[in-house]
Amino acid sequence: MAYIFMDESGDLGFDFKKKKTSQYFIITFIFTKDKRPLEKIVKKIFKGFSKKEIKNHSGILHAYKESPKTRQKLLNMFYEKRDSDVITIYLNKKKVYTKLHDEKHVLYNYVTNILLDRVCTKKLIPIDEKITVIASRRETNKFLNANFSSYIKDQAKSNHKLDIEIDILSPSQEKSLQITDMISWSIFRKYEHGDDTYYNLIKQKIVEENPLFR
Repeated sequence: MAYIFMDESGDLGFDFKKKKTSQYFIITFIFTKDKRPLEKIVKKIFKGFSKKEIKNHSGILHAYKESPKTRQKLLNMFYEKRDSDVITIYLNKKKVYTKLHDEKHVLYNYVTNILLDRVCTKKLIPIDEKITVIASRRETNKFLNANFSSYIKDQAKSNHKLDIEIDILSPSQEKSLQITDMISWSIFRKYEHGDDTYYNLIKQKIVEENPLFR
């Protein structure tokens, strides 16, 4: 059994006149053969919280909201895990083809498939075993989620003869997604804000980090 956990940072808006529109969009995978060590990291973080902190978190770690101390602790713990690594792809949205600006879901699916293709081509996970992709839920629209799952499964089967399983879950349902969120956010900080403080803690775990649309 192999797992791929997926999350993204930034947005896919292209109106750069809006203050909250990001210049970069990042999709990140954590791949591992055993998700239990990742789940234990989240549990250990919560064990270190006070009762008030636990109450304020509602069972979920959010990279954006956490203290520097919590972020550093989690990333350092992840770095120590031997069997979990990272691959990421980043988009400078100003270089994305104009025709894709109004096709955000197509673009999202396309970028995700590129990452999955690289994981399989480089044999970063055992492709002769069952593979489960667990994506952090970004859409409430059931049709778009079904379209995403269908597209990725079809591409994996067509390009690599893989029969993969795809689950779209919330971070509260799958603790490992909380770690994926933290890592994706750390990489995003590097590109969007020029801050590599957190990125440097896990950069040696990143096996590939490439741009799309140069």
